[in-house]
Amino acid sequence: MTTAYDDPRRWWALAALGLAVLTLGFDITIMNVALPTIATELEVGTDGLQWMVNAYVLVIAGLMLTCGALGDRYGRKRLLLIGLGVFGVSSAAAAGAGSSALVIAARGVMGMGAAIMMPVAFAVLAALFGPAERGRAVSFLVMGLGIGIPLGPIIGGYLLEHFWWGSIFLINVPIAIAAAIAIAVLLPESRDPSPRRPDVLGAVLSTAGLSALVYGVIEAPGRGWSDSVTLGAITAGVVVLTGFVAWELRVRDPMIDLHLFARPQFLWGSIAGVLVTFGMLGLLFVVPQYLQFVAGHDAFATGIRLLPLIGGLVLGAPAGERLAARAGYRAPVSAGLAVLAAGVAIGARTDLQSSYRFVAAWLATAGLGIGMALAPAMDAVLDALPTEQAGSGTAITMTLRQTGGALGVALLGSLLAEGYTARVNTAGLRPEAAAAARESIAGALAAAARFAEPSLASNANAAYLHGMSLVLIATAITAGLSALLAALLLTGKPTASGDHNHRSAQATTVIADRER
Repeated sequence: MTTAYDDPRRWWALAALGLAVLTLGFDITIMNVALPTIATELEVGTDGLQWMVNAYVLVIAGLMLTCGALGDRYGRKRLLLIGLGVFGVSSAAAAGAGSSALVIAARGVMGMGAAIMMPVAFAVLAALFGPAERGRAVSFLVMGLGIGIPLGPIIGGYLLEHFWWGSIFLINVPIAIAAAIAIAVLLPESRDPSPRRPDVLGAVLSTAGLSALVYGVIEAPGRGWSDSVTLGAITAGVVVLTGFVAWELRVRDPMIDLHLFARPQFLWGSIAGVLVTFGMLGLLFVVPQYLQFVAGHDAFATGIRLLPLIGGLVLGAPAGERLAARAGYRAPVSAGLAVLAAGVAIGARTDLQSSYRFVAAWLATAGLGIGMALAPAMDAVLDALPTEQAGSGTAITMTLRQTGGALGVALLGSLLAEGYTARVNTAGLRPEAAAAARESIAGALAAAARFAEPSLASNANAAYLHGMSLVLIATAITAGLSALLAALLLTGKPTASGDHNHRSAQATTVIADRER
């Protein structure tokens, strides 16, 4: 029997995985800065632009559970290489697309590649690293994914200044190739040594249910929460997912083991990961718009000004891993959520006179909290899993994070819109300008410039800050309550040796790539 725990290549393999998840991270946000350029070049309307963003999110959420289970059954290295191939080819197709329909289709296929890679990349760590080293490996991947998200506007802004819009997709291709070569050479294969029979119905139900639910959540801010399409999609998603749960609990060989939720460490580690993601996406939803529209920075400068968030995350992730090793998972997760709550609560005091130094300070504080909490939360989930179920188990928590993040953005987006609309003053404006101003701050600033209404611009900026404060207060309350729950309910401590009693010896068996 050969195990990967003492394979000297494992740290180089981790670097290859980090490169892959870094790409996934910045691809989540890089699209946003290119939307105005794409709208002009391809003559795309608002609906088309929204689907260029949402197609990626929708496919990831719908397929992640199925892809995590496939990694356990057919081999995680194989699935990673397939995912990188799908991601790279679809990125090249998006770069060369001549219509909005092709870009949307390519983004959907990119989401498929990401849905394969995201859970499998984390699942590999359970087979590649022993308990004593896994916390460090998890924090490295969490940093890669977390750093990539705010890097998106920086990379996208630079590329748009120097190249054509398709370059934001084309940059994925050489990174995907480099990551694939490194993984092919350095990463040993791992899989469940006693795979279950394929659960085809479970895969269909989970994909359909999650897709419908996330579609409804995505459509809610634009259509309204009471709209028939929104309610119909969310209801259908809940009904189908209920059927999925019932099927998984009765079928002999389920796609995922729902009994994992009976383990407090897995349950509350997963929930903590969702709530940290909620806070991070809340920040990334409102702060870039503040920096661009209110502070007046372009896309590239906005990305640069998000660097304190990255700096905090880079410092927080290893600090959380060290604290977890000494005091258990609840200490860094609850402390990190509390620091996040403090950071965004301070950020809620941002006003028109606030300096960037003030904004940078609370962004760094929030990033520190995110890093401290997210890496130990992910390690807690992996530590609670039998290695043979690492793919499907990780896919559960990653799917919860993706779905919860989409719901969070929709709810926070609605709160931002309500807060902005309640404060923006359109009295005395032309009907066209008033309608544009009520729709968004971008519309208000465009109308102010077009109709020479400087008072409208200052009023819209103040209204946006009011809406942003509401979002940050809601995020602070959520993070604060989450810190309390984690302190009370999250259990477990990283194992100091490789003798997990819930892991079979077979589960750590690795088929080295050189044997294939």
